[in-house]
Amino acid sequence: MSTFSERLTQQGICFSPSGDCVSANSQKSTLAIPLEQYRIFAIKGPDCWKFLQGQLTCDMTEVQNRGSSLGAHCNIKGHMLSLFRLMRVAEQEVWLRIHASIADSAIANLKKYIIFSKAELSEISDQVTGLGLIGPGTTAAIDKLFERVPSEDNGIIGLNYGVVIRVPGDRFELWLPEEKLLEQLSHLPDRVGIGSEEAWTLSEIQAGIPDLRPEIQEAFIPQMTNLQAVAGVSFRKGCYTGQEIVTRLQHRGQLKKSMYHLSVATANRPEPGQPLFTAEQQSCGQVVVAAADCNPEQFSLLAVITKKAADEGQVFLEDGTPVVFNALPYTLDPAMFLPKN
Repeated sequence: MSTFSERLTQQGICFSPSGDCVSANSQKSTLAIPLEQYRIFAIKGPDCWKFLQGQLTCDMTEVQNRGSSLGAHCNIKGHMLSLFRLMRVAEQEVWLRIHASIADSAIANLKKYIIFSKAELSEISDQVTGLGLIGPGTTAAIDKLFERVPSEDNGIIGLNYGVVIRVPGDRFELWLPEEKLLEQLSHLPDRVGIGSEEAWTLSEIQAGIPDLRPEIQEAFIPQMTNLQAVAGVSFRKGCYTGQEIVTRLQHRGQLKKSMYHLSVATANRPEPGQPLFTAEQQSCGQVVVAAADCNPEQFSLLAVITKKAADEGQVFLEDGTPVVFNALPYTLDPAMFLPKN
């Protein structure tokens, strides 16, 4: 067990054998959450921006200007192989945060192309540790720790030893060396409790932020997961892998599936890739990610569903359990769902 986990254990957190953490004081409304489900990679060198601009869906100029962004790496058919959060760290250095379950394959795919660039890709998960902050007291907590707060989503506080990012939903990610993170943790206000990985996943779902797991790699074009609504896709940048398919869908095609926020009461956790059905038992979508909400038999989830089935509002799990549609925190352009001339 790492020093970070030992310190958190002293504060009342129990770690299960799988590495999930369960909070002993999660009744507090503002939570600091260890982001141990992610791995961090660094791309360094004079071509780091140019390389990523030619591979990912986001505009790296925006990452340079604002500090952070989501970005997908697609195959040549425009389907997402991986989904990163990018962080500007230095003039010639970018960090990539990715879910551990797909990290090996994602990085292997990027490495196929980086050999032609003046840039190097390496894992730094043993050098920096992540902490997420969610809840009503997050802005005040960040201001107390750093005496400044990013004013907009994807804005950052650049430190000479790490980075602090404001992510959608009035939440923050801190990626710092373990020693620095432990120091900041000790300065958090008493009203901040320690939360679980499940709580972070739930906050991502509520913010309408997709993520990929092995079961849904290469299953979706970025627009199907609403990536354009959270600044994860640029339709004005130059070429990147899969760009022709992604851009054609935007300007000349008709989007027939998109991502929705759902709730469901069930004893069995919905899993990524799990199919969803219409009342006529026809497959109409797939689960992207799910998390327990309030109690162990109530789940929130993001799922990619056909527009037709969503409009009808009658969607079910395979066992016939109905799902409830919830509002997303952003608006999708209705023109995307109309046929183009």
